[in-house]
Amino acid sequence: MEKENKKKLYRIIATAVLLVAVYIIDRNTVLPLWGSLLLYLVPYLTAGYDILLEAGESILHGEVFNEDFLMSIATIGALCIGFLPDAEPEFPEAVFVMLFFQVGELFQELAEGKSRRSITQLMDLRPDSANVERGSEVITAKPEDVSVGEIIVIKPGEKVPMDGIVLEGTSSLNTVVLTGESAPRTIRAGDSVLSGCVNLSGVLRVKVTKPFGESTAAKILNLVENASENKSRSETFIAKFARYYTPIVVGAAVILAFLPPLFSGNFSGNIASWMYRALMFLVVSCPCALVISVPLTFFGGIGGASKNGILVKGSNYMEALSRAGIVVFDKTGTLTKGVFAVTAVHPDTCDETKLLHLAAHVERYSTHPIAVSLRQAYPNEADDCSVTDVEEISGQGVRAVVNGKVVCVGNSKMMGSIGAKWRPCHHAGTLIHVAIDNEYAGHIVISDAVKEDAKEAVHTLKAAGIAKTVMLTGDHSEVAKRVAEELEIDEYHAELLPADKVSRVESLLAEKQAKQSLVFVGDGINDAPVLARADVGIAMGAMGSDAAIEAADVVLMDDKPSKIALAVGIAKRTIQIARENIVFALAVKLLILILAGFGAVSMWFAVFADVGVMILAVLNATRTLKAPVHS
Repeated sequence: MEKENKKKLYRIIATAVLLVAVYIIDRNTVLPLWGSLLLYLVPYLTAGYDILLEAGESILHGEVFNEDFLMSIATIGALCIGFLPDAEPEFPEAVFVMLFFQVGELFQELAEGKSRRSITQLMDLRPDSANVERGSEVITAKPEDVSVGEIIVIKPGEKVPMDGIVLEGTSSLNTVVLTGESAPRTIRAGDSVLSGCVNLSGVLRVKVTKPFGESTAAKILNLVENASENKSRSETFIAKFARYYTPIVVGAAVILAFLPPLFSGNFSGNIASWMYRALMFLVVSCPCALVISVPLTFFGGIGGASKNGILVKGSNYMEALSRAGIVVFDKTGTLTKGVFAVTAVHPDTCDETKLLHLAAHVERYSTHPIAVSLRQAYPNEADDCSVTDVEEISGQGVRAVVNGKVVCVGNSKMMGSIGAKWRPCHHAGTLIHVAIDNEYAGHIVISDAVKEDAKEAVHTLKAAGIAKTVMLTGDHSEVAKRVAEELEIDEYHAELLPADKVSRVESLLAEKQAKQSLVFVGDGINDAPVLARADVGIAMGAMGSDAAIEAADVVLMDDKPSKIALAVGIAKRTIQIARENIVFALAVKLLILILAGFGAVSMWFAVFADVGVMILAVLNATRTLKAPVHS
């Protein structure tokens, strides 16, 4: 693309030099009219041979009415108008029209190239090679040739070529191409790694879990490359508009050229003047400012969102997102971390440390998520405590002997069975009661912690004009109520099955205003039916989630709810810029068309107006690339 743009720039410079030289020669020598025409044909063909060829090809394929055809007919008309009776030759104007049309095309290609480079740099995911352990050697192979189950070695500075699980090594990964976040992620044995990230420090041995074609990098590349296939209503409107607008304009130009002189009583004397006006009418009417700038605006908006780790599958979803009126959240994994953690410790007969210490030791051998959270809260297992006679009691909890004392850790049923008088708690969450030698020692509250920026996300959405926020969850009512109140969400519904969530979304869709869209935000794994039913489905924290990338219309590549408000903001800004271009281009063109019809402007002014509008619209479209990078 850069090579082609350089060639076009050289042609523009060559044409300008030739036009000045030819103009000087024509002004200082006496040439017949056809001689001047031959002279001006040199810079004209230098500037516009490709436009003429493309116009000819379009005619052969039945696609007559496009900007190449308009430019060709207008400039050929300008070259020929001087041969009419009492007409002035317009050879320089013809070359000038073609020259400035090429200048406008160059601006458009440079802007589009900037948009593509922005996305290409962001999505520079595709690794060139992978270091594979085969036998006693480590060989370099193409990622496509590496099989699931093979071991790859990733050195510092290399891209992760394929999704996998770390077997050996500790390192930091740069995930900016996936999440838009600059902070590195620490990786150790047992953690998953995603293709496209960059290994910053240590050497990693990774077992491949997916073939390259199904890896995160491949899926994202495919998603971005195909984003242009889903056209927005604005883009569809512009395409239809150009299809009907151009033949109407050509017909109006023909009427303008022949009808007024026909009724003037002096057809041969007035034909040249009205044909000149008709040619200006054609030049100004070219819809390239709209046809180029509106799709470029959406392309830039998708690129700007991608810089922030927000992947939009098409400009139609960008437009729908800009009209968001109701935002519906799944709770677990979206507004909360989706991981059980100790949120409160309330001892009765001992201190907090001892209560955690006993509970963690009793749950030492359990794989239950609650047991894991207890051990994480008190990670010092190697403290020389004696733990024996561990017994799991179904539906109640775990009993063990710790340093000679019988410790029971479980629910209220377990406390009731041993006669320990437990007490309730005002905190919402799962209560883990602890008894020592059948005497109640206190309880520990375990719950799904709210994400740090969840409240900020809800507030920002409301500030952006979102009419209603709703939370849907399968969790207990008291837990849902606590989260909804903490985050100031307008409405919540708890203890829902997946089918119930769809029903709730159906009800919300029925109550929303016609021009509003309903956005559902979920983790993309269990919420696929709701993601598909909403006007816009946003997959939250979708790093490595196949279900999220497949089901959602917008994919957020990290776990931050604040990215939802950022996505809505980028969408609104993109639509605003697209509308600015539409209104500006149509208003200026309408004004110049009226002036051209009355003969109030020259061909030079018409060219400046047309090319100027296109350049300004294209430059305005590139503003969408400068969406603020989320930190």
